[in-house]
Amino acid sequence: MTQAIDLVLTGGTVHTPSGPAQVDVAVRDGKIVGIGSFPDAARRIDCTGLDVLPGVIDSQVHFREPGLEYKEDLESGSRCAVMGGITAVFEMPNTNPNTDSVMRVHDKLERAHHRMWCDHAFYVGATAANAPDLAELERIPGTAGVKIFMGASTGSLLVAHDEELARVLAHGTRRVAIHAEDEDRMNARKDLRVEGDPSSHPVWRDDESALLATKRILKLARAARRPIHILHVTTPAELELISQHRDIASCEVTPQHLTLRGEEAYPRLGTYAQMNPPIRSGEHVDGLWHWLQQGVPDVIGSDHAPHTIEEKAKPYPASPSGMPGVQTLLPLMLDHVLNGRMTLARLIDMTSAGVQRIFGLQAKGRIAVGYDADFTVVDLKGQFTVTEDWLQSRCGWSPYTGMELKGRVLGTIIRGHQVMWEAQLADSAVGEPLKFAGAL
Repeated sequence: MTQAIDLVLTGGTVHTPSGPAQVDVAVRDGKIVGIGSFPDAARRIDCTGLDVLPGVIDSQVHFREPGLEYKEDLESGSRCAVMGGITAVFEMPNTNPNTDSVMRVHDKLERAHHRMWCDHAFYVGATAANAPDLAELERIPGTAGVKIFMGASTGSLLVAHDEELARVLAHGTRRVAIHAEDEDRMNARKDLRVEGDPSSHPVWRDDESALLATKRILKLARAARRPIHILHVTTPAELELISQHRDIASCEVTPQHLTLRGEEAYPRLGTYAQMNPPIRSGEHVDGLWHWLQQGVPDVIGSDHAPHTIEEKAKPYPASPSGMPGVQTLLPLMLDHVLNGRMTLARLIDMTSAGVQRIFGLQAKGRIAVGYDADFTVVDLKGQFTVTEDWLQSRCGWSPYTGMELKGRVLGTIIRGHQVMWEAQLADSAVGEPLKFAGAL
């Protein structure tokens, strides 16, 4: 290698596409330029005893800006991300105003520029009104694609009926992200909510609400020949169904639906366990793990959706749905790996290579020459306790506070910038928009 190397990560176990290896990784101008042995470099990071993973990507976060910055903003949300080892995020459109036009996408991109600590892309929210414009909107550089809310959740975005959904799917080519809950069924079941009892949340927004919506969108997607991505799947029946439609459908599971069991979570956490779609029973959790082991879920996203303590303290159902999670995604999943529930290779695929593959993300998701120098450095022999002083979210709480976890996130490196190391942030944010095959 004739040109000077800016940075070498040395001494660690590096997780390459060929598997883990005791090798150095060389970086120049923010790109990986070599894997092997590199004794000379302007700067070296000693990773002895540590594992160097491809930069972890969280493909579903709600950072609440603009309009709801008292809950979270792009700076604080992305600070949470890098503190938890996340190098890039896809941010959702249900802000105030909604991200549903060229002007509003560009507004978010401008707000994010070097205020966000991690790299980023923004979803465009689908509406009945903007359906004809979506083919143009999804091609704006820095967009993650189109997001459809089939069931009402936080915010006002909603495309509930088949004819409107078909119109949205007919405009554009990129993979469409879906919140799959059936609005008509949920409206018909509102009387099943019990005042003051958040454990009635999954009774109201039941399995059938999710499965019915998933069946409908799969049928519509096939008719439109449009790839879709079903977010935060909560029922084993949905994963079984999706497994029969792999030509058009990818899907996501979340750490909270893999970790929290309703029988324990609602008595302990109350409305802090309330989210859409709901935390369900231990039987559901075990079923999700079964299908994960069958290889069906493609990615893990946090669905980071913060609300303030004052809002969450309202009696159910006046309390809002959602919980923070971007900072705890990787710590929770490392704990599951180290407890034998999944392999580290599977986690890497679901948080880096899998995201790159299904969304057409460019130069991200693997440790390979020519790719961005994004790394998440972890100590698999360490232990970690989730504490309030570690949390960065403006909402000020987590459902996992006090949990003792195996493994520890040590560092976050983005395009060669050491953004976080040993819980210390760099001096400035360096986040840039992500690039996608469908929006170059």
